Amino acid sequence: MNLKKPIDVLIAESAESGEGTLKRTLSSTSLVALGIGAIIGAGLFSLTGIAAADHAGPAVTLSFVLAAVGCAFAGLCYAEFASMIPVAGSAYTYSYATMGEFMAWVIGWDLVLEYALGAATVGVSWSGYFNKLLHEFGMEMPLYLTKSFAEVDGGGINLPAVVIVSLLSLMLIRGTKESASLNNILVIVKVAVVIIFIALGWKFINPANHTPYIPANTGVKGEFGISGIAAGAALVFFAFIGFDAVSTAAQEAKNPQKGMPIGILGSLVVCTILYVLFAHVMTGLVPYTVFKGDASPAATAFKVTGYNWLQMGLIIAILAGYTSVILVMLMGQSRVFYTMSKDGLLPKFFSSIHSKFRTPFKTNIFFMLFVSIFAGFVPVTDLGHMVSIGTLFAFSLVCIGVMLLRKTDPDRPRPFKTPLVPFVPIMGIIVCVYLMSSLPIEAWIRLAIWMALGIAIYFFYGKKNSVLGNTGKVVEPVDPPRPEL
Repeated sequence: MNLKKPIDVLIAESAESGEGTLKRTLSSTSLVALGIGAIIGAGLFSLTGIAAADHAGPAVTLSFVLAAVGCAFAGLCYAEFASMIPVAGSAYTYSYATMGEFMAWVIGWDLVLEYALGAATVGVSWSGYFNKLLHEFGMEMPLYLTKSFAEVDGGGINLPAVVIVSLLSLMLIRGTKESASLNNILVIVKVAVVIIFIALGWKFINPANHTPYIPANTGVKGEFGISGIAAGAALVFFAFIGFDAVSTAAQEAKNPQKGMPIGILGSLVVCTILYVLFAHVMTGLVPYTVFKGDASPAATAFKVTGYNWLQMGLIIAILAGYTSVILVMLMGQSRVFYTMSKDGLLPKFFSSIHSKFRTPFKTNIFFMLFVSIFAGFVPVTDLGHMVSIGTLFAFSLVCIGVMLLRKTDPDRPRPFKTPLVPFVPIMGIIVCVYLMSSLPIEAWIRLAIWMALGIAIYFFYGKKNSVLGNTGKVVEPVDPPRPEL
C-alpha cells in the first residue's frame, strides 16, 4: 500500500511550537541570503572560464541565461510546494504528500547525495583555496595534512576540510538564527567582491574580445555556435544548484507562505544577474581562448586592470563562497533527516531537538562525522557526478509532484501558484532528464548502488516503524498551536 501523508497533517505539524520543534527565526531577507549562499560558490569563479573557452565564447552569458531558465522551471515548482506545505524536508516532504511514502523515502535518501556529499566536495575545495591563502602569507601546511592518503602518495588527512565542516556543524547546533547571521556576512563579502570585480573591470572591457559574440561552430556539436551555448548551459547549470536548500528551512521561516517563494525565486534572480554581468566583464577583459585549462580564470582576467590588490580579495571571496555553501548544505541535510525521523522512517535520534538551542543537534553531530570522513579521507572528485545526478533527480520529482497535486487536490489554497501548469513542470522535467542523460554511466551505477542500499534500509526499518503506516498514530490536531512569530 502506497501511503500518502495528508497535507492537513503536514501543515498542522508545521504549526506546532515549543520544545521539540524547530524555532521560527528566518526572515525573507535571510532566506534570500541562504539561497545566494548556496548558489554562488566556485561555479562563478571557475566554470565560467571553462564554459567560455570550450563551448560558448563570449556568449557564455547566454549560457547562464539558458541555465537560469531551466532552473526557474524547477524553482517555480519548489516555490508552490514550499508556500503550500511549509515544513522542513524539501522534496522529501512534497513527495510524501503527492507520491506516497516509498517515493518520499527514495527522494529523502537521494538528497544525501546532494547535501552531504555536496558539502564534502566543497569542503575539499575550500581546503585548496585556504592553502592558497596561507601561501600568500608565506605559510605552508605539510602534504599529509592537506591531502588524503587515497588522493596522493604521502598524503594523510585533509585537515582543513575536516575543520571547516566541524566548525560549521557546531555553528548549526548553536542555532539557525546565528548560522543565518554568519551566512549573511559571508554572502555580503562574496557579493561585494563580485560587484567590485564588475564595477572596476567594466571600464577595461575591450569590445574586440566580444567579437564575434557567438563564435562559429567548429563542426563538432557543442563547440561554439548555438549548440555551444546549449553545452555551456549544461555545464554552468550546476553553478545554480543550491536554491532548493531554501525549502529545507521552511519550518524555521517566520512567514513561510510569503518568505519561501521570495527566498527561492529571489536568490535565483539575484544570482542570474550577477552571473551574467560577471561573465560579460570577464570575457571582455581578455580573449576567451586565454581561459583554456585555467583553474582561476577570474584572477587571470582581472590582471589586465592593474588592480592587483583584488587578487587576495578574490581568494577571500571564494573562501567565503565555499563556506556559505557548506553551511547551507549541512543545514539542508540535517533538516531532511529531522523530518524523516519525525515520520518514523529513521530512528528518533535524528529528530532530537536541543532543549536550549532548539536545533536537531544529534543530526548535526552525525553529519559532522559523516561528511568529515568523506572530506578528510576520500577523493570526492569522483563523487561530484553523484551530487549532480541526485540533485536533478530531486528536481524532476518535485516537478512531477506539482502536476499530480493539481489533479488530486485542485482546491487547496496555494499562496504561490506555479504559472502555466503543466507547461512549466514538464519543461522542468525535460531539462533535468536531458542533463542527467549527459552524465557518465559511472554516475548512474553509483546512484543505483546508493538507492539499492536505501531501499533495503526502508524495508528493514522505515516501513516497519513508519508513523503513518501504524494506524491511529497520525491524527490531525483539532486545534493546532499557532506558529511562533
